[in-house]
Amino acid sequence: MSDVELVNAAQVYLPLSAAVIARVAHGPKPRQFAACLLSLLWTVPALLAVQIMNTFAGWWSYPIGAFGIHAMPIECLVGWAVLWGLVPQLAFPRLGMGWVAAVTICADLFFMPLCGSVVRLGPHWLVGEAVAVLVVLAPALSIARWTFDNTHLRARSVIQVATSGMIFLFLFPEIVFALRPGSGWAPLLEEASWRRQIGIQLLLLLAVPGVSAVMEFAERGQGTPIPYDPPQRLVTSGMYRYCANPMQMSCALVMLLWSLMLRNGWLVAAALMSGIYSAGVARWDESQDLAERFGDEWRDYRRVVRDWRVRWRPYHAGPEARIYIAASCGPCSEVRRWIEARRPVGLLIKDAETLPSGSIRRMRYDPGDGSDAVDGVRAMGRALEHLNFGWAFAGAILRMPGIWQSVQLLMDASGLGPREVISTICE
Repeated sequence: MSDVELVNAAQVYLPLSAAVIARVAHGPKPRQFAACLLSLLWTVPALLAVQIMNTFAGWWSYPIGAFGIHAMPIECLVGWAVLWGLVPQLAFPRLGMGWVAAVTICADLFFMPLCGSVVRLGPHWLVGEAVAVLVVLAPALSIARWTFDNTHLRARSVIQVATSGMIFLFLFPEIVFALRPGSGWAPLLEEASWRRQIGIQLLLLLAVPGVSAVMEFAERGQGTPIPYDPPQRLVTSGMYRYCANPMQMSCALVMLLWSLMLRNGWLVAAALMSGIYSAGVARWDESQDLAERFGDEWRDYRRVVRDWRVRWRPYHAGPEARIYIAASCGPCSEVRRWIEARRPVGLLIKDAETLPSGSIRRMRYDPGDGSDAVDGVRAMGRALEHLNFGWAFAGAILRMPGIWQSVQLLMDASGLGPREVISTICE
């Protein structure tokens, strides 16, 4: 084995050996596999993104090996991903996250100048190190620790959505471009601006069911899409009222449109294969797991809600949800009549005045299943999911983070903000 081959092998096997030793030393722990998996899934595409930045900034350079992506040897990408995506999580499962980050950064600062045969540092390599810590290490440590401790559910759901986007829309294309050199990103970048904008907007719309479903898992199921961190109860609200697999359907459609925008046949094939996998192996495995965990509740749901065939009217089982609207408010009463005219399924409309005075200042939606109630714009978004698929889709967009806050701010500024509701019951 030549010196170059030895160095390349060491970049992979030394980090892997460290991960194995840490795993054996600390033994198995609950939720550790899910934590390590999510950390690694974030680290790989994030490292590649940092390397693309590095090709412009010149923080460091690599001796080119037999195969690389953006001038980064694949052995270095794998080794670095293991060092930051697995080793800290396995070696320091209970050490504070700040201390883990400090140890990892100090080790990097010590060893990188000694690895001249692997990486050649530029004059501003510390800037690149800081960028890598912010973009790669900090999110990887966060998602791993929060998953391991089963905390920060909504925050880790956001990171999971971002991770999925980076893998399917960035990492997969980069791997295809490296294996099958061609025009790469050029078809998208050289496309007419108006066509590219329409394509991206359509892409975002196709992503809505999937992102909304992840939010639903966190809000109503108290879990995430990762099989090792599943919801604690069956989720049949939101987009799940209309389709049993909105995440898989959304992901396949997004990948297909993205591959068409990039005009790459290999990516089209990957999108089709993901759809076949979702409809076959994944469906069989998930159905078995859900049937075992939720029994008749799951079987009743699946009898009327299909995987990729979207219902027009919503499915509802269990206690009815309630939306409280002030009868003493003119615009609110108009909204009430509009909802009633569309014959909502599984939704009772109640006067806000039936609640204690001061306990409600905006429209409120109570799911009736023990989950948290929501007010204002989010309450309206929840009410829309009880009408039909078209309005449920609009409601899902309305409840997206960033969107509902903006809409609520506009409504408050226009005079439709919080108001005092006087109770009609004796207190």
